[in-house]
Amino acid sequence: MKSPIYQQIHEIIRLIPVGKVATYGQIADIVGGCTARMVGYAASAIPFDSDIPWQRVINFQGGISTRSGGSEELLQQELLEAEGIQFDQNGRTNLELYRWKGE
Repeated sequence: MKSPIYQQIHEIIRLIPVGKVATYGQIADIVGGCTARMVGYAASAIPFDSDIPWQRVINFQGGISTRSGGSEELLQQELLEAEGIQFDQNGRTNLELYRWKGE
């Protein structure tokens, strides 16, 4: 059974539209009562085949953080690129352009 805070985090992640990303800290601020690290743990608990768009959560630098127990950064970047999000040569995206503003 998922914890109530994980459920809240997952519900916020569900709201991020195609072609947009949110940071761990941004989601923590929206949910309240949790940290960016907690958001990271909640996101890493989402199965890859879930309908929750886990790939749309990135770090505050616009980069992809490794999920625990694996190195699926390439998968996450591929999924985001398929949504139209571009990355620079350092593996970062432009948060000014792609950050979800909660609209």
